Amino acid sequence: MSALLPTAFATAGLLGGYQTARATKNRQLGGAVLAAAGTAAFLGWKKNAGAGTAAALATTYVLAFGASHPLAKKMGAWPAVYTVTAATAVASLALGRTRK
Repeated sequence: MSALLPTAFATAGLLGGYQTARATKNRQLGGAVLAAAGTAAFLGWKKNAGAGTAAALATTYVLAFGASHPLAKKMGAWPAVYTVTAATAVASLALGRTRK
């Protein structure tokens, strides 16, 4: 599996989860999008890089979600979401590649 696919899932989960919660005013629905995309990303990372790396990247994903909240108070909601999404994508591309 390409390293791009789990990265795409992680990116879609962070951006899409926020957008879904914002557009529908339903935080639980946004959380469901975040969880579904995170699960798909985890499975891709696990296949590519193994369970340990997948767990580390999934932790990064969840921490990024959590970090976006206090960061949003400093820089605004969308800039915070973009920032944590970019950081998560870089980590995914760097660590989530197929192991040799």
